[in-house]
Amino acid sequence: MRKLPMGALEGSVDLDFKEVEENWNTYTLSDGTTLKVKLVLRGVKRLKNYEPDGSPIYVINTINVVRAVDIPPELKAKPKKSEMPPV
Repeated sequence: MRKLPMGALEGSVDLDFKEVEENWNTYTLSDGTTLKVKLVLRGVKRLKNYEPDGSPIYVINTINVVRAVDIPPELKAKPKKSEMPPV
């Protein structure tokens, strides 16, 4: 990952986008847990700068969504009582 030069976001263009496909990456951990990870795009900017080959440079804002599934019972803590009353 490259560090953006000072002022690189000046004059950048916010772009709208449409989700075409967001897949989960699935990993089996050595403790038997299955970990699912998905990168979710929140925003895109096109800079006024270009790569040496002439391609525009984009800056993205993302979050990582992480889910642990198929957790072995011996790894789970005892459930706690909910602090919120049922609706």
